[in-house]
Amino acid sequence: MIPEKRLTTNKDMKIWMDSTTMDSLVEFVTILADSVRGRENTAYKEPISKDMEPTMQLLKKVNDLIDKYPVIQDANTSRFGKVEFRDFYDDLQTHAEELVATTYPSLNKDQVEELAVYLYESWGNKRRIDYGSGHELNFVCFIYGLYVYKVFDLERDAADLVLKVFVEYLRIMRILETKYWLEPAGSHGVWGLDDYHFLPFLFGAHQLATHPHLRPKSIHNEEVVEMFMDKYIYFGCIAFINSVKSTASLRWHSPMLDDISGVKTWAKVAEGMIKMYKAEVLSKLPIMQHFYFGNILPCPEGISPPKGDHGRDLCEEGHVHNTWGDCCGIKIPSAVAAHEAAKQNRNIIPFD
Repeated sequence: MIPEKRLTTNKDMKIWMDSTTMDSLVEFVTILADSVRGRENTAYKEPISKDMEPTMQLLKKVNDLIDKYPVIQDANTSRFGKVEFRDFYDDLQTHAEELVATTYPSLNKDQVEELAVYLYESWGNKRRIDYGSGHELNFVCFIYGLYVYKVFDLERDAADLVLKVFVEYLRIMRILETKYWLEPAGSHGVWGLDDYHFLPFLFGAHQLATHPHLRPKSIHNEEVVEMFMDKYIYFGCIAFINSVKSTASLRWHSPMLDDISGVKTWAKVAEGMIKMYKAEVLSKLPIMQHFYFGNILPCPEGISPPKGDHGRDLCEEGHVHNTWGDCCGIKIPSAVAAHEAAKQNRNIIPFD
């Protein structure tokens, strides 16, 4: 079964939020997060399990694909995203089923077709050249599907799925974000904590939940961030933000992270992150209208029937439009674009 988009109305969202499908997805994310509680980034199994190795190889193939599509540097290159990203995306989408089939030979044709959609949807939007927490969610659905189809043993592999697989996915996404100047999906990346991502902060807070000394306010101390950026996902995210938004305080350009830093303990942050993910990502129609239902994540009864080609009732921006509000968001150049342009001595003002 090829996954379909189904969420188009507020009524659909109410059914979705009360569904066992959403509960299963939240439970999966919670298990992953709990598995890294108190663990540093290097606290994965070595050597990694034979079941984990194929997925790491698949990610390597995605990483290698980026090198095939270098950015052509010229004075007329768009500040809103590099069009060469579309070539990378087309290549990945074209070969996604082949990648899944050769990586996981135990899967049947229907399973391969299903997982291939989640795989290529994990890396951003081709038309808008953007990325956000909805694309990140597709990668979670991809590894969730591998778990459902018994590629992984969650009890054994959960921590490695975060510390090896997800961390590698995040590393590759950082390359894509900086190389192709991906825009934040939606206006100002409103549903991501750093313009793009949410889950690294959720997993990272769980890593730190038992730390005896570090406190959330430590993210404002540059020396502490530098000291722990390679040990904990959360501090690595803050270091990345600081590297591309170095001209202003975290309080100005990342107010939500600044607010979170006022919480007294990482344990409280970790607890709040799960609730926030449900409320600010999984319960937002502008994100979830792009969500795909299939065999592994069945569509709850009562939700609107699919439209067009597997729910792809496309607007000019390349996705299903909801019936209200600002679906796509205002096109906003990324902080990465502004930072890289400055390094190239170009006089580009990011928000003119």
